Amino acid sequence: MSEKKNSSGFGATLKRWFLRLWKGGNALNDELNQKDNMNVEDIVSPMQQVLRNFFDRKMAVIALVVLIAMFLAVFIGPLFMPKYYDAYTEVTQKSIEPNMSMMSVPKELENDVKMIDSYGSFSVGLSNAGKVYVWGSTKIGTTGVDMANIPEDVLNSNIVMVAAGIDHAIAIDDQGKIHAWGNNRLGQFSVLKEGETPNPNIAYMPQELAENGVDVNNVKKLTCGYQCSAILMNDGSFYLWGNKLAYANIDLFLNAGTMYDMDFTLNYIVGINGKCTSIFTGSRGLYDAVRTQVGSKAVKLKDYLDGRKIESITAANNTMCLLLDDGSVCFAGDFAGNMTPVPTLPADEDFVQIVAGSYHYSGLTNKGNIYSWGGNTLDQTEVPKNYEGATKLYSGAFQTYAVNDNDEIVAKWGLKGYIFGTDTAGANIFQRIINGGKMTMTIGAVAVIISSVIGIIIGCISGYFGGKVDILLMRVAEIFNAIPFLPFAMILSAVMGRMTLSEDMRIFIIMCILGVLTWPGLARLVRGQVLVARESEYVTAAKALGVKEYAIAFKHILPNVMSVILVNLVLNFGTCMLTESSLSYLGFGVAYPRPTWGNMLNGANNETIINAYWWQWFFTATFLAITCICINIVGDNLRDAMDPKSNSSR
Repeated sequence: MSEKKNSSGFGATLKRWFLRLWKGGNALNDELNQKDNMNVEDIVSPMQQVLRNFFDRKMAVIALVVLIAMFLAVFIGPLFMPKYYDAYTEVTQKSIEPNMSMMSVPKELENDVKMIDSYGSFSVGLSNAGKVYVWGSTKIGTTGVDMANIPEDVLNSNIVMVAAGIDHAIAIDDQGKIHAWGNNRLGQFSVLKEGETPNPNIAYMPQELAENGVDVNNVKKLTCGYQCSAILMNDGSFYLWGNKLAYANIDLFLNAGTMYDMDFTLNYIVGINGKCTSIFTGSRGLYDAVRTQVGSKAVKLKDYLDGRKIESITAANNTMCLLLDDGSVCFAGDFAGNMTPVPTLPADEDFVQIVAGSYHYSGLTNKGNIYSWGGNTLDQTEVPKNYEGATKLYSGAFQTYAVNDNDEIVAKWGLKGYIFGTDTAGANIFQRIINGGKMTMTIGAVAVIISSVIGIIIGCISGYFGGKVDILLMRVAEIFNAIPFLPFAMILSAVMGRMTLSEDMRIFIIMCILGVLTWPGLARLVRGQVLVARESEYVTAAKALGVKEYAIAFKHILPNVMSVILVNLVLNFGTCMLTESSLSYLGFGVAYPRPTWGNMLNGANNETIINAYWWQWFFTATFLAITCICINIVGDNLRDAMDPKSNSSR
């Protein structure tokens, strides 16, 4: 008998399968069948035969490839993501639909930029020709407002200034008229009409401003906050209106007199007094201390200035940057420790412009260099190497645009968008699916290992020894099998919720619960296989040779029934994944913000999200469904490949 190992084994089987799958054709099949007939006397091991049978099934291999890809994505993918990504949320990025267009500046604007502004998910831009453009994720929640629907009066006017809030935009034309569009349900640009009862939570746009506009030549700054807007004039006077509930100190500002400069953080309005020597918020002690670096010692602003003046104030969500008249900068507010530090400039280099996003700052120096610092969660501070000729900077919420003297964009960096959108807390769904899949699969795998160890040991002992041992162990299995799994697991999880357990300990207990309550089925299966195998001749021979009973059961019988166990393990893995997802979906599994596919679906479990924010459940459900379906396809085909009867006709 000849041995032709080169034509057998995993590699050759896999090669033949791919040839059949991708090339096809009767001629090719005849050739392959002829080769197979020539190798009819090949000596192959049982495992090689199983692999041959399995890889001859196209659907099984496709499912296996998809499953392997899914495993690689969820276990290797997180290594390339920041550790805080899965729990990172952003209030200005809630419920954003899937898009990658947040830096997709319209082509007409790219070479004719007058200004760009952004506060949330969309950006507004203005060309030198006075035309307004909007891009990004432009739909505002369930309000029905689409910021891309620019009003006709804005399109037909020569706009000279524009600014964006979280859900609205304000523009001023060359005649000084104020234009506004977007969401106005909370007074973002409301005017109190005659005879109308004023809403105490709204600071209305002044009547004279709405009717007569402003002297556009004397406007120093137009800026928008969360749901508020402000126009600052050259003489220090200003107009301020919007949702009072968005800013705690808005009433104090309305009675503050004049300001040299002003801006919005996420929760406060901040300004520079007329003398340019202090920060005004209306609250004693707020932002009185400044720093020169993240983590550096805070000093009193008055002491730090030492006679210098504040040139401008630029605010992010939780911090603000002060540009002084000598080109130096200092900061006030709460800087997180993981932020990109402020660059240390050479002695002959100073900042000439500072712009701010939600968490980052970008600065342009007198040497033409650009630096970005602050929050970098969404790549806001990753300045590209090529920005030659940049003379101006414009900032979005998570983007920065560098423009040259010809008003052309020469560089842009920051957040491009979200491939799967964001959830109601502003978290990146794609990042959470990857990290959540890792958690769901880990819990499922550990639970299967626990249940398998228990089930194999009990099943093997029960089937081999029989008698009273079998009766006792099977009655124990029936008791466990009679426990209603989901209600019992929910009760245990609810009890754990009242205990002072760490999240890691809670997850470990969930794994143990899943494992301990799912072993009876495997134990019965192993018992049945062992009952048949113990009557075989090799068992009788082993007993005659004096082999110990436990060695016969676990070293001789168990390996011969391992194929059935392996199939059961694969199928149980999918079941445990679904069970963990069910527990988390019902709110009794892993708690938010740590993601699993189950608690992500739980977060999307309401009518509004299902109807209006389809992406918050669709992608998670799709990943879970595909994974479980592929696991079942692989398990079923593996069972058929190991069953001689199912392959007798092949």
